[in-house]
Amino acid sequence: MTQPQPAFKETDAHGTTFTIGELAREFGITTRAIRFYEDEGLLTPLRVGTKRLYRRRDRARLKLILRGKRLGFTLGEMREAFNLYDDAHGESRQLRYYLNVLDEKREHLLRQREDLEETLKELEHSYAHCQQLLSAQEKEKQVQKADTASPDGIDIPDGGKPDLNTGP
Repeated sequence: MTQPQPAFKETDAHGTTFTIGELAREFGITTRAIRFYEDEGLLTPLRVGTKRLYRRRDRARLKLILRGKRLGFTLGEMREAFNLYDDAHGESRQLRYYLNVLDEKREHLLRQREDLEETLKELEHSYAHCQQLLSAQEKEKQVQKADTASPDGIDIPDGGKPDLNTGP
């Protein structure tokens, strides 16, 4: 009789690794999406037989990929950023270039934030204006309805004849 095997958990030189299922659950994405990012060269898991083991570096990259995706970055832009970061660890020239790229990205995001804030202000102004118009229209309808009611309590419809049908 064989003993049940514990959940497969390996460690690399820097600590814990993660299975594809663990990352998929953590980030709320499919394993297929993770394999796609791997096929695109953005993630590089360890292989143990047919099992993929993702390091903390892959987990951090996946988090950045998903954030970049939400912010509108292309996979190519993310790949370029990862490559620059990887290459920049050695030479000061590469580090300066990478810092310039990061500055450009930051400026672009700051402009987007300003645009979003301005758009939200305009949207809120339009919303408040629509609420005012709707409220005024509803008050006008109530006034008109009160004006068309006869003194004896019989509603007079738009045609001017009293509505004598009081039953269902």
